[in-house]
Amino acid sequence: MGQAVDIHRLHFAFTITFHYIFPQLTMGLALLLVYLKTKALRAGDEHYNRAARFWARIFGINFALGVVTGIPMEFQFGTNWAAFSKTAGGVIGQGLAMEGMFSFFLESSFLGLFLFGEKRLGQIGHWGAAFLVFLGSWLSGYFIIVTNGWMQHPVGYRLGANGAIELSSFWDLVVNKWALWQYAHTMLGAVQTGCFVMAAVGAFYLLTKRDETYGRTFVRAGVIVGTIAAVLQLFPTGDMQGKMVADHQQPTLAAMEGLFESQEGAPLAILGQPDVEKRKLDNPLEVPDMLSFLTYKQWRANVKGLSDFPQTEWPDQIPLLYYSYHVMVGLGTIFIAVMVLASLLLWRGKLYDSRWMLWSLMVSVPLPYIANTAGWMTAELGRQPWLIYGLMRTASGVSPRVVAGNAWFTLIGFMGMYTVLAILWLFLIYREVELGPDPGNRPTGEDAIVLAAD
Repeated sequence: MGQAVDIHRLHFAFTITFHYIFPQLTMGLALLLVYLKTKALRAGDEHYNRAARFWARIFGINFALGVVTGIPMEFQFGTNWAAFSKTAGGVIGQGLAMEGMFSFFLESSFLGLFLFGEKRLGQIGHWGAAFLVFLGSWLSGYFIIVTNGWMQHPVGYRLGANGAIELSSFWDLVVNKWALWQYAHTMLGAVQTGCFVMAAVGAFYLLTKRDETYGRTFVRAGVIVGTIAAVLQLFPTGDMQGKMVADHQQPTLAAMEGLFESQEGAPLAILGQPDVEKRKLDNPLEVPDMLSFLTYKQWRANVKGLSDFPQTEWPDQIPLLYYSYHVMVGLGTIFIAVMVLASLLLWRGKLYDSRWMLWSLMVSVPLPYIANTAGWMTAELGRQPWLIYGLMRTASGVSPRVVAGNAWFTLIGFMGMYTVLAILWLFLIYREVELGPDPGNRPTGEDAIVLAAD
């Protein structure tokens, strides 16, 4: 059964990692679409309407791929994780059902109106459609995170006579403190993806000297919103999410930091390689006392190491968890540096002519995707060996009749299908970027400068 558990985990990890490529961009773009439509409504400028239509088409492509890749994950709760669904379905079904019935239909319905109903709705109605698309996409994210947050920190439940986990308080589920901070942290990550993608497309247009009016608009919007998101991602959301881990998943915190022995004045590891067998961190680059201060706001506070816990409670992939966490934090730091520097150049009026900064924005496109993936790996690997923390072990949640060979067969099939979908997605996005926001009218020079200054 151990081998089957590993394949089921790999199967779900692959499908959800591929799926999340798409909703993180749509949730980020949803906010930026409202920004562009608000500019269009306030300025009465068709330029911003065309910019919003351009990004709405990219939003639509990502939304479609997100739906196609998201549906199989719902089925995997029954095909690969039947025991988990049987035991906890009365709880996890609440968030998943609300996501499908409320937020998904809200988002998809008004996305159709936003894409095809602009003339009938008028400018105010079209802005309203954009806002409801934003609301639907962000509600969708919330209900999914409510489900995941409950698995990380179960609240509002009771154990039934047959061993099933039953929901005892709906409101405890939906206002779970863990879920609230996890949601804020996740959505800011999605906003950063949207901002880097928008700024990168704008930088591409400026570097190639085409569609320069839109290039300036895209760079400006991406940098302004992206700077705010990057700072908030660090504090307070990242800080509070770390405190939740420290309070409720202490073995996870120790594994994330590569801390094998408890220490007063525990150092913060910037670099290093965890050696689980020898129970030490090789070649560490550390900041003395900083982990104690960040965790408990006291320089000499005691931080428990992995040795304080039974090895059966340790995360089962400590090196991967450690590296995922450090990749996430490292990239988050880079995002702050890039966006703050770009904002400074924008404020000084030099950003649009700074080729090195435009190149930096353009080549940074993959980094938010990597950071968000690393963040989710940190959350999910950190919860192990629990499927529901403290209540159900991962090994107890799989479908007992689905053997490793069956899971391998479907996983290989998904890999083939998703390769085709990835190629299709790249082609469609490339075509939209190549066509541009307004193929028949591309003002440059002084006209571009006047429009960008609005």
